[in-house]
Amino acid sequence: MSKTELVEFIAKEAGLTKADAARALDACINGITSGLKKDGKVALVGFGTFSAKKRAAREGINPLTKEPIKIAAKTVASFKAGSKLKDALN
Repeated sequence: MSKTELVEFIAKEAGLTKADAARALDACINGITSGLKKDGKVALVGFGTFSAKKRAAREGINPLTKEPIKIAAKTVASFKAGSKLKDALN
């Protein structure tokens, strides 16, 4: 599902205009992003938990030249599905 399709779905389900649904989705995404930056974790009970995890620096290999390269440390987002989401997918 693309963002456009999700906006259309939200608009239909919530009885909103597509513009309102797009603003609501953008606000939700911005809220999750802000929560990850501030606290490192955003939990939506039943849906799942977003968390920010630190990935250590490591060495990799350039697949074209087979030369070793250094990959910098960075913070990545991860998601763990909640029980209601897991049950809905089974």
